[in-house]
Order: sequence, then structure tokens, then C-alpha cells
Amino acid sequence: MSLDPGDSISEKLLLEASEAGINYFDTADLYQHGRNEELLGRVFHGKREQVILATKVGNQWKPDGSGWDWNPSKKYILSSVDQSLKRLQTDYIDVYQLHGGTTGDPIDDVIETFELLRAAGKIRYYGISSIRPNVIREYVKRSSIISVMMQYSLLDRRPEEEMLSLLSANQIGVLTRGTIARGLLVSKPAENYLNYSAGQVETLVSAVKATAGQSHSFLEVSLQYVLQHSPVTSAIIGIRTEKQLLQALDVAHSKILSDHQMEVLKNILPANKYLEHR
Repeated sequence: MSLDPGDSISEKLLLEASEAGINYFDTADLYQHGRNEELLGRVFHGKREQVILATKVGNQWKPDGSGWDWNPSKKYILSSVDQSLKRLQTDYIDVYQLHGGTTGDPIDDVIETFELLRAAGKIRYYGISSIRPNVIREYVKRSSIISVMMQYSLLDRRPEEEMLSLLSANQIGVLTRGTIARGLLVSKPAENYLNYSAGQVETLVSAVKATAGQSHSFLEVSLQYVLQHSPVTSAIIGIRTEKQLLQALDVAHSKILSDHQMEVLKNILPANKYLEHR
């Protein structure tokens, strides 16, 4: 999402990431009106077996491009998947995700549509991108999703209340986003975030700094915290520069946090909880 699809530097970064061992790349038909998918399609054409491609569906751009509407209809999903396949230059999508969702959606129709796509070989697996517990529960109960993408970080520990244990019990993987909290956990000046004041954010960042010490970077502490929770399988972070890519690669080789370090970080601030869509 953070890469400029028209920039040759973006293509170079994606290739370097793949060659260094990163194999999961996540996009959406919404990003840059599909041009982000086209970027991945160009870069990984001829290298399809080396990567896991995930994209999303459900947000339909308005004709004038001023915004988008939510459209989880069977007709729209069936049309959109073919467009995504074309842009990605592939005949199958590894993980196809519903890009949002409400309890008012025709959930059974959505599930049926994903199952049809899987049977047709257009997708290998499907999941949802949602932070709504009431939506996640419905898909866990009624579908064969393999993943849920949700916002999760040291500054957003809402998944810890119920969702992580629910997904772990059902062997459904969690893909985290927002794991560095808009950069607040690694570099940006403290500001209000969710229900935390700027002062509380600064207190937590100080704890991250203390935990990092000489053995970790701020990024490593922030990502290791979420990665060490079951059932988190991948922390999705954006990169725009080679330096950021190298920092991300360092995380894969960094030491895990000790149980004591994890407990210290957990006890700095009271964990926040979902207030809506419970």
C-alpha cells in the first residue's frame, strides 16, 4: 500500500525483499485504483512460485474516483477477482480477503462466493480483514477462513482480549497491520493514539527504548512483541526505502523477547479493548 506503483524504486525494493527471503506480499484492488496490484504483477511475473500473493475485495471505487462504497455482493466479488487476476498477471490468488465487513452483510453469500472461487482454482484460500469481533466470530463459525488481518500493536492490544485466543483455538492465522502504530513506536513524536494520551504513548515508547537496549532496535521490539503471540503468523509493514527494507529484514534475525521483557511491556499501560462491534 505504501509503495508508489509508478516508481522503479518500488520494483527494485520488491525484488530485493523477495531475494532476501520475504515471500508474503499483501495488496488490495483498492490501492491506487488497482495499480498496486499491477506493480506486483510486473515484478513477480515469471517468479510466481516464489511468492505468496494476497489481495482484497469489497471496496468499490465510485465512478468519479472521489471515494468508494462497500460492496460485498456475489456479483461484484466474481467480477473483481478476474480483474485482480489480470492485474496480478496470475491465474490464482493465494489468499483472497474480504476487505472489511459488517454483520449486516449477506455473509452466507460471501462465503459461498469464496468457496466457488476456491473450487474453480482462482483462489487457494480466503480470509477477512476486520477489527470487528462480531464479524470475526461469524466467519469463524460459518466459514473456512484461514486468516484474519487485524490492527495489533503495543498501542492497540484489543485483539488480546478475546480474538487471539478464538483464532488460535480454530487454527486461523492472524496477519497484523498497524504494528508500529503509524510510526509512533519507532520514530514519530508522541501524540494521542486510540484511547491513549500523548503522555501515555511517550511512556510506552520509553519502555520500548529500555527493552531494546543494545540488543534490539525499536522496530524489532515492536514487531517481536506481536509475532510472539499465537496465532500471529505475519506482521505486515510498509516500506518506502531500502533502509526500511533492511530494518525489516533485521527483524527476521533478531532475538525473541524474553518472558520478562514481554510482561514488562504488557504492564506499562492498561490494555485497550474494543468498545464497538463486540
